[in-house]
Amino acid sequence: MKIRTFGRHVKDSIKSVFRNGWMTFASVSAVTVTLILLGVFFVILMNINAVATSIQEDVSIKVLIDTTADSNQQKELESQIRSISEVDTITFSSKDQELDVLMSDFGEQGSIFGLYKQDNPLYDAFIVEAKDPRETSYVANRIESLENVYDVNYGQAEVDRLFQVIEVGRNTGIALLIGLFLTAIFLISNTIRITIVARQKEIEIMRLVGATNWFIRWPLFLEGLWLGILGSIIPITFVLVTYKNIYDYLAPQLEGSFINILAFDPFAYQVSVLLLLMGGVIGIWGSLMSVHKFLKV
Repeated sequence: MKIRTFGRHVKDSIKSVFRNGWMTFASVSAVTVTLILLGVFFVILMNINAVATSIQEDVSIKVLIDTTADSNQQKELESQIRSISEVDTITFSSKDQELDVLMSDFGEQGSIFGLYKQDNPLYDAFIVEAKDPRETSYVANRIESLENVYDVNYGQAEVDRLFQVIEVGRNTGIALLIGLFLTAIFLISNTIRITIVARQKEIEIMRLVGATNWFIRWPLFLEGLWLGILGSIIPITFVLVTYKNIYDYLAPQLEGSFINILAFDPFAYQVSVLLLLMGGVIGIWGSLMSVHKFLKV
């Protein structure tokens, strides 16, 4: 296609958008409403996924070392744990460090444990993390069978239940997002299709005077693109402004906790680009599917 011809198609498509005022308004409105729902749901889903991932990464195994094990036996145990391919990191924590952590966890009331500084009843321990948090139970069972291990703690029931809930939540969220996206394609495509069907006579006349299929398609193809892009402007603005306000309010409140929402930059801009692409793709798809039946030979 010549550049001049393409430029003509661009001008024709833009003129058509403004010429068909009410139909354009209906199409753009359908895109806007649907993309706002998609954008909001996507932001929520991604933040839930980020929190779930953060919780998973905090899951660790505490391996209590038998008090009868000497330093050489402790090193041998550490080497055996490291040899487990599913293990990511292993950190030694002396019983004095364990007591300090216990005192810190109980806050002001934890000072009473200071009485045990001279005769610490706690155990030296290894803090182990699995490469894949879902392998935590497997790694814990492997470690439990090793010599010089007094006990292995990782909250088995709670961790297994947590992973089940996270998995169900993620799968449900993805299914709902796909369902909403397909619904959006159906609704928006049908709205844009009405715009194209209203121009059925125009398309038939162009066919009669010898216009090729692609000569007819290109202006409609571009018109769908403009409708999709126009419909994505308000959703993008809504997501940017709303998420900025929410992030500025929640981020300081959640600082220091295990729950952290995704940073405004670059997440909000990535969502904006996604909404823009979705609007354009859906607009193009609606136009092409609608005009296809009029171009059958």
